[in-house]
Amino acid sequence: MTATELTQSLKAEANRLGFAQAGICPAVSPAGFARLSEWIDRGFAGEMAYFERRRAAYEHPSSVLAEVRSIVMLITPYLSVAPQPTSISQGRVSRYAWSGIDYHDVIHDRMKELGKFLQSHQPSARFRTVIDTAPLMERDFAVLAGLGWHGKNTLLLDKSLGSCFFLSALLTDLILDYDEPFEADHCGTCTACLDACPTNAFVQPGVLDATRCISYLTIEHRTPIPLELREPMGNWIFGCDVCQDICPWNNKPSPTLDASFQPAPELNPLNLLELFFLTEEQFRIRFRATPLWRPRRRGILRNAAIVLGNQRDASALDALCTGLQDSEPIVRGACAWALGRIECTEASAALKTQLAIELDSDVQLEIEWSLGETSRN
Repeated sequence: MTATELTQSLKAEANRLGFAQAGICPAVSPAGFARLSEWIDRGFAGEMAYFERRRAAYEHPSSVLAEVRSIVMLITPYLSVAPQPTSISQGRVSRYAWSGIDYHDVIHDRMKELGKFLQSHQPSARFRTVIDTAPLMERDFAVLAGLGWHGKNTLLLDKSLGSCFFLSALLTDLILDYDEPFEADHCGTCTACLDACPTNAFVQPGVLDATRCISYLTIEHRTPIPLELREPMGNWIFGCDVCQDICPWNNKPSPTLDASFQPAPELNPLNLLELFFLTEEQFRIRFRATPLWRPRRRGILRNAAIVLGNQRDASALDALCTGLQDSEPIVRGACAWALGRIECTEASAALKTQLAIELDSDVQLEIEWSLGETSRN
């Protein structure tokens, strides 16, 4: 089988396995490595220390697979139904996590099959699959493979699929036929995504300060949410879709029919109050195989408390008072802040009781701030 024949067969198999688009590019140093390095130096990665640890590895895909020659870039759409309205005591979850299934597992299985297909035609071929789990600049290689352009919100955009999709890569030591790079930029003068960001996380078009991004804050950030960013978080408990929801290119795609990415009703949206009454083991059972496991129980409860504080509804009192006694200081602190935003004597009494026994200095400060809030209300 010639390289051309193998390339065509590989793309056809990718489509059969559920990938909406497949593009192939040579394994070269990514054009954006210098920008990535500058981004790290400017502190925009926040607590994501793995970027710094693996910085040099991003410079060439050979750090992922030695002797790599070709990269097959693949698109898996997850856009499904419209988000349901969020009521009091509910929080929004980013669309990509609605199914309650870890997309890594789904896509990994499909890519493993694609790799087996490759080896069935070329038994000596080496390959490795990547789904945002290795130091590979997927978006740069997707552009090089002709799949789309970098949007001003830093996401890859495709004219027919928008940006609500997962990118994955199959690296191989075989030489394949390569697609033409995507040269155009179809964002034009539109700045809708930049203007809509609740936390002003975009330093400039195409540059994201992750430390201000709601997705980063609710998923990757391990410490208390900065005070000035809590209210702008609104109802987001996990991730954020604002810059994608506003993008005109995301009005065009048809919803995916892929059963693996259909929303579970309990995640669109998520009931927040019950989370505070789950044990560690119950939380693990419910969320272990979902994207919501990444911030762990303490991160989700911290986020839930922030959302409930933003909603300022007394129906959250029992849940927040329970969280105020949690074993995790980060949960107690967030619940203290939320109670300070609810105008009632019960909240003030709970805060005073906890302050008398609280040992963590950061939580003490949260309680003192909140007591000041309740006294002003």
